[in-house]
Amino acid sequence: MHDRFHIFFATGTFGAFLLTTSALAATSVAPQQQLPAGKPSTIKTAQSKSPLAQARSSAKPGTTTPIAGILDGSNGETVNVHGHHAADGTGAKYMNKIVYLGPLGNRDTLDTPYSVMGVPHDVVVNQQIRNINDMAQYLPSVQLEIRGDPNTSRPQSRGFEADVVSNSRLDGLNVVSTTPYPAEWVDNLQVLNGLAGAMYGPENPAGVFEYTLKRPTDRRTERLSVGVDSIGTPTVNGDVSGRLGKNGWFGYRLNMLHANGTAYAPGSWIRREMVSADFDIHLDDKTVIELDASHYTYAARGLAPGFGIPAAGVGGALPEAPDLRNRLAPDWSGYNMETNTFLAKIKHEINKDWSFTLGGLYQDAMRQSFGITDTLSATEGTHGIYSAVAKAATSANDFRVGSNMAYFNGRVYTGPVKHDLVIGTNGYMMGNYNPVGVSGIVPKAGLPLGTYSMYGAAPTNGTQPYYSKKDYKSSSVMSQSFIIGDTIKINKHWSVMGTLAWSWINQKSRSSVTSAVRQLPQTNAAFSPTASLLYKPTQNQTLYFTYGRSVEAGPVATNSNNISNPNAALPVGHSEEYEVGYKFRYQKMQFNIAGFRMTSQYAMPTPAANSSCVAGSNCLTYGYYGTQRNYGVEAQISGEVLPNLSVLAGMTWLDAELVGSQIAAYNHKQIVGAAPLQANLLLDYRLPATLGSFASGWAFNANVHYMGNRAANITNTLHTGSYTTLDLGTRYAFHVTKFPWVARFGVSNATNERYWASVYTGAPAGTSGAGSTLYAGLPRVYHFTLSMEF
Repeated sequence: MHDRFHIFFATGTFGAFLLTTSALAATSVAPQQQLPAGKPSTIKTAQSKSPLAQARSSAKPGTTTPIAGILDGSNGETVNVHGHHAADGTGAKYMNKIVYLGPLGNRDTLDTPYSVMGVPHDVVVNQQIRNINDMAQYLPSVQLEIRGDPNTSRPQSRGFEADVVSNSRLDGLNVVSTTPYPAEWVDNLQVLNGLAGAMYGPENPAGVFEYTLKRPTDRRTERLSVGVDSIGTPTVNGDVSGRLGKNGWFGYRLNMLHANGTAYAPGSWIRREMVSADFDIHLDDKTVIELDASHYTYAARGLAPGFGIPAAGVGGALPEAPDLRNRLAPDWSGYNMETNTFLAKIKHEINKDWSFTLGGLYQDAMRQSFGITDTLSATEGTHGIYSAVAKAATSANDFRVGSNMAYFNGRVYTGPVKHDLVIGTNGYMMGNYNPVGVSGIVPKAGLPLGTYSMYGAAPTNGTQPYYSKKDYKSSSVMSQSFIIGDTIKINKHWSVMGTLAWSWINQKSRSSVTSAVRQLPQTNAAFSPTASLLYKPTQNQTLYFTYGRSVEAGPVATNSNNISNPNAALPVGHSEEYEVGYKFRYQKMQFNIAGFRMTSQYAMPTPAANSSCVAGSNCLTYGYYGTQRNYGVEAQISGEVLPNLSVLAGMTWLDAELVGSQIAAYNHKQIVGAAPLQANLLLDYRLPATLGSFASGWAFNANVHYMGNRAANITNTLHTGSYTTLDLGTRYAFHVTKFPWVARFGVSNATNERYWASVYTGAPAGTSGAGSTLYAGLPRVYHFTLSMEF
């Protein structure tokens, strides 16, 4: 009854809010110009203009000229400004045409010498995605390292693990990657695969995960979506957007979410609540201020834990993944998480050739993790026997991030040669805070709960620990880069692009609340270059070659008795990449393929070369003792391949190995968790209008995801096995009076495949001779959503 009250209260509040804002907007904005029937004007909230032309237009409402201002990202939601406009997402616009490249701004993918793949807004809506990590399966070079829950996964690209903060961005500004975000908050995702340090500063070679916020729309929109996921998590989402004032100088978007109910396992529970506000303030036709703020809470209990593999391995092969429809954790275990984000930008067009962008972001990502740690038996792994320990994480319960950008873009000519120039800076500061302690259990050793089978009864004993209200800053990192770049267009066929970055890194740490703060080695003016050659035989195809080098902050050794240099920070790491690619666009379809070779220093503990270790310990020294070398080919096709048939599909072949290791048993072994083959195929078919108004409202979609056989430990004696999952869905779009409504129904993992969704090593940078952690994939789950506009 309590949950039902929350649902009714939230629905009523959203409904009243929609009516209020409709009335307010109706009295504040002039009526939209009615266009001739059959000629709708389409406005895209994420524009494809160059950085020098992304200023606000003063066109009147109802025209085809965008007035959304200068926006980051691409492939945003499309709305039509005549009477019976289509429901959000029903057009299935899946082509990735425009990409955002940080200091270089928005560019056509054909003018981009990188492999950039994206999940557009319409995919997010039609596939009923609930959290941003669910977008990863549609990109063939991306995988997730599940850190306790699919909502808090760390991403990886091309077999390289992303950093907590340096590889993830929101509208171009650094954010934490290991905190949950609702999919209802963002418009789309794009991933730049490969090295990007010359544009974004020091980061792991996992590329850039760029999330684009939903922004105010030119057409007034009040949308209410209600849905449910099996076993039963009712969800209510209200999304209100529009513009006020003369020529719509003030844009607003208010977004609210409430979800509370049972998750995929009996006895489990999940709650998601979000409120966000986004504003565009146009001071004049050339200047816009963007302000964004959001608050998101995520809490879960009784969800499936991970299963650890000891360093010595397990007997035989890995056990079959368990069925997560069965309870595998006590109902007190889980997470409390809260993420607050604040973002501001000012963008100004000086003249037709010069512009600048300034921006800053602050984020506080808090989390409490109190669950069970399961370790597979060293002798009975094939039978799924594990020992369970109640444990609370006493590290990284609060990330506080401040990030910044300042870019000055211009265009000059030297004779017939055009130069698109950029000079600027970007960077971030992050503080990592640990709790002083927890109560109820021993923080480090945990409380043993017994031995169980993952196919039988699960532990139900133990109690939830409570964290101390006090915390301390355990580490901090500051990274700032100075960037210059030039794109030289020699003629209509040939272009050269180069970007250079000099970066400064400062790290500090301490191992406990009573220990002194240690200044780790500083890095000054570390150099990251990239250069590209582009050839366009025709306007709709591009061949390119790119070379790049990048730096990243050195990883820090764990505080372990087995390590002779605990808490030591390694020098700045170096990565290198060669990439060649081809892109082709035909009508509403785009195809791209890229081949690459990437190398990165590999950090790991190896036997110490001295005898100063404590007697009886393993005497390991942490350092760069090898190279991760990856070869690969990746391809993606997106757009409308046939009338009414949209596709987003891709495949990646990857050979990721450790080479040059000082430990023979590790040399020339596959990188843990990197799939040698990964593929995804999403099809969306709309019934044609020739079948009549009723039938043409129907659409059907299917998604097939394949993951190859991955190494589960560093010696490659264990593997996860390959798996294939199938998702099916349908939707029906209709109008209530003149307003578009759409009902969606889908089932993910329709065949109820049991598989290991994630496997990774637990040491810094994903490199270790220690054990690994396995997480099983979700079972069959049903989704239903009804979206209504008013």
